[in-house]
Amino acid sequence: MIDLYANFPAFLLMLVRVSSFFATLPLFSYKTIPVSHRIGVAFFLTWIMFFTMDQPQMSIDGDYYMLIIKEALVGLLIGLVAYIILAAVQIAGAFIDFQMGFAIANVIDPQTGAQSPLVGQYLYTFALLLLLAINGHHLLLDGIFYSYQFIPIDRVFLPLGDEEVIGFIVKTFNQVFIIAFQMSFPVVSALFLVDVALGIVARTVPQLNVFVVGIPLKIGVSFIVLILVMSAMFMVVQELFETMIYTMRSLMGLLGGR
Repeated sequence: MIDLYANFPAFLLMLVRVSSFFATLPLFSYKTIPVSHRIGVAFFLTWIMFFTMDQPQMSIDGDYYMLIIKEALVGLLIGLVAYIILAAVQIAGAFIDFQMGFAIANVIDPQTGAQSPLVGQYLYTFALLLLLAINGHHLLLDGIFYSYQFIPIDRVFLPLGDEEVIGFIVKTFNQVFIIAFQMSFPVVSALFLVDVALGIVARTVPQLNVFVVGIPLKIGVSFIVLILVMSAMFMVVQELFETMIYTMRSLMGLLGGR
């Protein structure tokens, strides 16, 4: 049986990693969840994990403070990668808003407190509901649990400057924009055809005010295309969730030197 008093330094390190993980993790880091609830969930999750894993005997010395910084970085990086990949939904909405003419009218996201595009916030809300419906939040919690298999608690240094880690992060950013473009492509391509048609009309019928007709026409076409491709768009969102879990696991492997 694990002695909590003898292994209390290890418990504190685990609490630092889990708490920092919740600080950037999608769904768990939102402002709509009270801070006291997040702290309580992090504490009890750490408590459960502490008695399910073998903990090394540790003492509070100079290396221990380096371990605290390392644990905080690990939790922040894993949660931030998941957040960046899920932000592809809002990036896709920004592409659509720009073509629709809604880019000038942003809304305040109550979950993050930042401005977000109208269509992006609409799609992002449904993506979060889909994440909850398929128990994706359980997979996110599994990520912090299995991170100790890749990155041991008593390892001091992380290979943050390694070429493979930097290349992997750049590749992740590239993949986010590719997924966002795939999600927004049907609507953006339809609006491009509408712009071409309006350009032809403006040349053939100069008396028609294209700017007055074009804005409501583009908005109507956008909503029609969104309704038609909504199911296919959320199939891409499901693949986005798989990419998020795979990326978290790959990053943990790189940070752990595997």
